[in-house]
Amino acid sequence: MAGVSGRVLVVDDSRTIRQLIRVNLELDGFEVVTAADGAECLDVVHHARPDVITLDISMPRLDGLRTAERLRVDPRTRHIPLALVSGCPVAGRELGVDAFLAKPFDPVELVRTVRRLYQSRSANLPDLSSVSPRVSDGAGSVLGHS
Repeated sequence: MAGVSGRVLVVDDSRTIRQLIRVNLELDGFEVVTAADGAECLDVVHHARPDVITLDISMPRLDGLRTAERLRVDPRTRHIPLALVSGCPVAGRELGVDAFLAKPFDPVELVRTVRRLYQSRSANLPDLSSVSPRVSDGAGSVLGHS
Protein backbone atom coordinates (compact mmCIF):
# COMPACT_ATOMS: atom_id res chain seq x y z
CA MET A 1 0.00 0.00 0.00
CA ALA A 2 1.40 3.36 -1.04
CA GLY A 3 -0.25 5.42 1.71
CA VAL A 4 -3.47 7.40 1.62
CA SER A 5 -3.96 8.77 -1.85
CA GLY A 6 -7.45 10.22 -1.65
CA ARG A 7 -10.85 9.99 -0.02
CA VAL A 8 -13.81 8.11 -1.50
CA LEU A 9 -17.42 8.39 -0.37
CA VAL A 10 -19.10 5.01 -0.94
CA VAL A 11 -22.91 5.21 -1.09
CA ASP A 12 -24.86 1.95 -1.08
CA ASP A 13 -27.79 0.65 0.95
CA SER A 14 -26.14 -2.76 1.31
CA ARG A 15 -23.78 -2.91 4.27
CA THR A 16 -22.02 -5.88 2.64
CA ILE A 17 -21.37 -3.98 -0.61
CA ARG A 18 -20.18 -0.90 1.30
CA GLN A 19 -17.75 -3.08 3.23
CA LEU A 20 -16.53 -4.89 0.10
CA ILE A 21 -15.87 -1.61 -1.70
CA ARG A 22 -14.26 -0.13 1.42
CA VAL A 23 -11.82 -3.02 1.87
CA ASN A 24 -10.73 -3.00 -1.76
CA LEU A 25 -10.19 0.76 -1.86
CA GLU A 26 -8.41 0.86 1.51
CA LEU A 27 -6.04 -1.88 0.33
CA ASP A 28 -5.13 0.45 -2.54
CA GLY A 29 -4.45 3.34 -0.14
CA PHE A 30 -7.72 5.26 -0.27
CA GLU A 31 -9.47 6.61 2.80
CA VAL A 32 -13.14 5.57 2.68
CA VAL A 33 -16.24 7.21 4.13
CA THR A 34 -19.62 5.52 3.70
CA ALA A 35 -23.29 6.47 3.48
CA ALA A 36 -26.32 4.16 3.38
CA ASP A 37 -28.32 6.15 0.81
CA GLY A 38 -28.41 9.35 -1.21
CA ALA A 39 -29.93 11.43 1.57
CA GLU A 40 -27.11 10.47 3.93
CA CYS A 41 -24.61 11.15 1.14
CA LEU A 42 -25.88 14.72 0.79
CA ASP A 43 -25.65 15.12 4.58
CA VAL A 44 -22.01 14.01 4.81
CA VAL A 45 -20.47 15.04 1.48
CA HIS A 46 -19.51 18.55 2.61
CA HIS A 47 -17.88 17.30 5.81
CA ALA A 48 -16.21 14.27 4.23
CA ARG A 49 -14.91 16.27 1.23
CA PRO A 50 -14.38 13.21 -0.98
CA ASP A 51 -12.24 13.13 -4.10
CA VAL A 52 -14.52 10.49 -5.71
CA ILE A 53 -18.04 9.23 -4.97
CA THR A 54 -19.40 5.78 -5.80
CA LEU A 55 -23.20 5.55 -5.94
CA ASP A 56 -25.61 2.65 -6.07
CA ILE A 57 -28.71 3.44 -8.13
CA SER A 58 -31.45 1.65 -6.22
CA MET A 59 -31.54 2.98 -2.65
CA PRO A 60 -34.24 4.06 -0.18
CA ARG A 61 -35.08 7.72 0.51
CA LEU A 62 -32.98 9.14 -2.34
CA ASP A 63 -31.75 6.96 -5.20
CA GLY A 64 -28.37 7.27 -6.89
CA LEU A 65 -29.62 9.07 -10.01
CA ARG A 66 -31.38 11.81 -8.02
CA THR A 67 -28.35 12.03 -5.75
CA ALA A 68 -26.10 12.48 -8.80
CA GLU A 69 -28.38 15.26 -10.07
CA ARG A 70 -28.20 17.09 -6.75
CA LEU A 71 -24.42 16.70 -6.53
CA ARG A 72 -24.09 18.15 -10.04
CA VAL A 73 -26.17 21.28 -9.34
CA ASP A 74 -24.21 22.15 -6.19
CA PRO A 75 -21.12 24.21 -7.11
CA ARG A 76 -19.24 22.67 -4.19
CA THR A 77 -19.71 19.10 -5.44
CA ARG A 78 -20.24 19.39 -9.20
CA HIS A 79 -16.59 18.61 -9.94
CA ILE A 80 -16.38 15.44 -7.82
CA PRO A 81 -16.14 12.42 -10.12
CA LEU A 82 -19.09 10.05 -9.78
CA ALA A 83 -19.09 6.31 -10.45
CA LEU A 84 -22.36 4.39 -10.49
CA VAL A 85 -21.89 0.89 -9.06
CA SER A 86 -25.15 -0.91 -9.62
CA GLY A 87 -26.98 -3.95 -10.86
CA CYS A 88 -29.32 -1.62 -12.75
CA PRO A 89 -27.83 -0.68 -16.12
CA VAL A 90 -28.59 2.94 -16.97
CA ALA A 91 -27.21 5.74 -19.05
CA GLY A 92 -25.86 8.21 -16.53
CA ARG A 93 -23.70 10.39 -18.78
CA GLU A 94 -26.47 12.97 -19.13
CA LEU A 95 -26.43 13.30 -15.34
CA GLY A 96 -22.71 13.94 -15.30
CA VAL A 97 -21.79 10.45 -14.13
CA ASP A 98 -18.19 9.69 -15.02
CA ALA A 99 -18.15 5.87 -14.85
CA PHE A 100 -20.43 2.86 -14.51
CA LEU A 101 -19.58 -0.51 -12.96
CA ALA A 102 -22.14 -3.31 -13.11
CA LYS A 103 -22.75 -5.46 -10.04
CA PRO A 104 -21.34 -7.93 -9.46
CA PHE A 105 -18.19 -5.92 -10.11
CA ASP A 106 -14.59 -7.02 -10.45
CA PRO A 107 -12.71 -5.56 -7.44
CA VAL A 108 -9.65 -4.88 -9.62
CA GLU A 109 -11.80 -2.93 -12.11
CA LEU A 110 -13.44 -1.03 -9.23
CA VAL A 111 -10.07 0.09 -7.86
CA ARG A 112 -8.79 0.92 -11.37
CA THR A 113 -11.89 3.03 -12.10
CA VAL A 114 -11.74 4.91 -8.79
CA ARG A 115 -8.00 5.53 -9.20
CA ARG A 116 -8.57 6.88 -12.75
CA LEU A 117 -11.33 9.20 -11.50
CA TYR A 118 -9.18 10.33 -8.58
CA GLN A 119 -6.24 11.10 -10.86
CA SER A 120 -8.52 12.95 -13.24
CA ARG A 121 -9.89 15.08 -10.38
CA SER A 122 -6.42 15.74 -8.97
CA ALA A 123 -5.31 17.06 -12.34
CA ASN A 124 -8.32 19.41 -12.60
CA LEU A 125 -9.06 20.64 -9.06
CA PRO A 126 -11.26 23.75 -9.10
CA ASP A 127 -10.87 26.64 -6.67
CA LEU A 128 -14.08 26.50 -4.62
CA SER A 129 -13.10 29.05 -1.98
CA SER A 130 -15.53 31.68 -3.29
CA VAL A 131 -18.49 29.39 -4.03
CA SER A 132 -21.77 30.19 -2.28
CA PRO A 133 -23.27 27.31 -0.27
CA ARG A 134 -26.81 28.00 -1.60
CA VAL A 135 -27.79 26.12 -4.73
CA SER A 136 -30.89 25.28 -6.73
CA ASP A 137 -32.27 21.76 -6.48
CA GLY A 138 -33.12 21.83 -10.16
CA ALA A 139 -36.84 22.32 -9.47
CA GLY A 140 -36.65 26.02 -8.73
CA SER A 141 -36.10 25.62 -4.98
CA VAL A 142 -32.94 26.77 -3.29
CA LEU A 143 -31.12 24.29 -1.09
CA GLY A 144 -29.08 25.64 1.80
CA HIS A 145 -26.51 22.99 2.65
CA SER A 146 -24.17 23.70 5.51
